Amino acid sequence: MLANIGWPGLLIILIIVVFLFGGRRIAEVAKGLGTGLKNFKQAVKAEDDEEDIQADVAQKSKAEKPKKIAKADAPSTKITSKATVKRKTKKTADKA
Repeated sequence: MLANIGWPGLLIILIIVVFLFGGRRIAEVAKGLGTGLKNFKQAVKAEDDEEDIQADVAQKSKAEKPKKIAKADAPSTKITSKATVKRKTKKTADKA
């Protein structure tokens, strides 16, 4: 049914819509549609960017191997006595 309208029919419908709603109202509706489409595109782009970031993080975490800790980097487990601590502080005090 819509295939039979053609250009002259669409022009008549457009003129009727302008008379019913006015030019200002049609401009407001078009502006609202444009804003809605812009917001929709931004939301879709943000979602795609977020998915890309998550995929990159997943790939990097799979690619990284656990780092081995050298003995020099490892925390000290040596237990020092109070006497040892006193000797060290006494030596540093004598040097000053």
